[in-house]
Amino acid sequence: MPTLLPPLPSDADLRRLVHFSTVDGRIWLADQRMLLLHAASLQALRRELMSSLGPEHTRRLLMRAGYTAGTRDAMLARKVRPDASLFDAFAVGPQLHMLEGAVRVTPQVLEVDEAQGHFRGVFRWDHSWEAEMHQRSCGPSDEPVCWMLLGYASGYTSGFFGRPALFKEVQCSASGHDCCLIEGRFAHEWPDGEQLARDYDPDSMLVRIDELRSQVEALRTQLQPADDQGPLIGHSPAFRQTVELLRKAAPTEVTVLLTGETGVGKERFARALHAMGPRADKPFVAVNCAALPAELIESELFGAEKGAYTGANATRIGRFERAHGGTLLLDELGELPLPAQAKLLRVLQQGEVERLGSTQARKVDVRVVAATNVDLEKAVEEGRFRRDLLYRLNVYPIRIPPLRERAEDIELLAMHLLQKYAARHGKRVEGFTDLALAAMRAHPWPGNVRELENLVERGVILASSGGMVDAPMLFPQLTSADMLTVNASGGLESNAACAQQADFYDMLQRSGLTLDAMEDALIREAVQRAGGNLSAAARALGITRPQLSYRLSRIQDDARRAT
Repeated sequence: MPTLLPPLPSDADLRRLVHFSTVDGRIWLADQRMLLLHAASLQALRRELMSSLGPEHTRRLLMRAGYTAGTRDAMLARKVRPDASLFDAFAVGPQLHMLEGAVRVTPQVLEVDEAQGHFRGVFRWDHSWEAEMHQRSCGPSDEPVCWMLLGYASGYTSGFFGRPALFKEVQCSASGHDCCLIEGRFAHEWPDGEQLARDYDPDSMLVRIDELRSQVEALRTQLQPADDQGPLIGHSPAFRQTVELLRKAAPTEVTVLLTGETGVGKERFARALHAMGPRADKPFVAVNCAALPAELIESELFGAEKGAYTGANATRIGRFERAHGGTLLLDELGELPLPAQAKLLRVLQQGEVERLGSTQARKVDVRVVAATNVDLEKAVEEGRFRRDLLYRLNVYPIRIPPLRERAEDIELLAMHLLQKYAARHGKRVEGFTDLALAAMRAHPWPGNVRELENLVERGVILASSGGMVDAPMLFPQLTSADMLTVNASGGLESNAACAQQADFYDMLQRSGLTLDAMEDALIREAVQRAGGNLSAAARALGITRPQLSYRLSRIQDDARRAT
């Protein structure tokens, strides 16, 4: 329990966490996206909230907003300074608060005994943005007004120690004091702790709004097509268009052809189609045509009598008969051999099957849904697929869009999968960092939803309990873009650019080339790769065509003089 506090440690490690990405207009604090906002805009928001909600609701709303920011920064503290003293590790919060431009923080008292459940912290605040903005809008105040800052302190301390901690603002510069002063304790140490904690409970009005939102979401979920694994998830235009086609086909008996890339979830859409239709209480049978050996496909689809072929020791009921009254999904239909295609066409046309080794036709009442990632028109042209079967199946085609065309759905799907795999692995995971979400939105998703499932499950396994899934957990190969960081004087500098310059210089030294020789080599390579097209070569080098022509002339003159 220190009585004389040491000075705050260097914040160089924290400044290195701040990245200004000039290429995409985003600012990062480690893995969380940040914003540089005009204080005047927050002042206007605060004024609007007070006029519409009243001072009390506004105070509690801003405190909860600050609390959320504080808990996010608390996640960084133990990571940034894992081996530091308690004081230096805890100082991450005050130093980040200063780095974020909120207030200047001076620790005055810090007493901690985690084993005994004791915490007392007293901090001086200077240049509070909230106190300044409140005085500009409303003049002096009889009550403390640093609501968001106070919530931050409570959220940060609670997150850092893993137990509820609450701060009071015991004096405020908006009330005429020369500075603001806050004092914090663990919640159970305050005599009025329960009353203080209620400031962070959702307001009744906001609770009602949230309840209404939940009811709307529930109704929307009920309207979404679903199967035994739950509703299909998405709200992108491409998803909604596909779902609308699915709805129109569901009550009919039309044969549906689902097309789309591998991993888009064709079987899930087929199951949803079955669940929405009149056959929902009948069997749904799926068969992957590509996974069956060619010699067994007919027996799997149509069945076989005992002794029909070597090894047929018992009668086998085919998939068509198993699906009688329900739906049969023929997945990867484009891989079906031609002989089986002919028999499938007959079944579709006549509604009856013959088991191998039998001459008796059996009536089957089956709705067929076919799915493929193969271009069947091209397969017909190449002689790999029957044209008459294509015409029979292609009555009602539905294209399932790839995930890259459903950018708005990625976060929804990822959160759904996060909950699914967190429950499966018995781990509590808070969610995805902003950097992870940005990386997922930028990824091309060649493996579509199946790839997303695999990455999210890996992220859940790698994430710490109670932590968040970060971008490197999803994409180990991810490299940061060229970003600007903050130096000690508050200026911006590019670490990545400096590193690239150093690597290039080292390569130049190892090659033994002079700068002129390196330039000549680059120009020749650019012209060669452009096939002699000087305009294209100039664009690749970032110079004009006349500049390139001049340099080429110089290179040729030097070569002639050398000979």
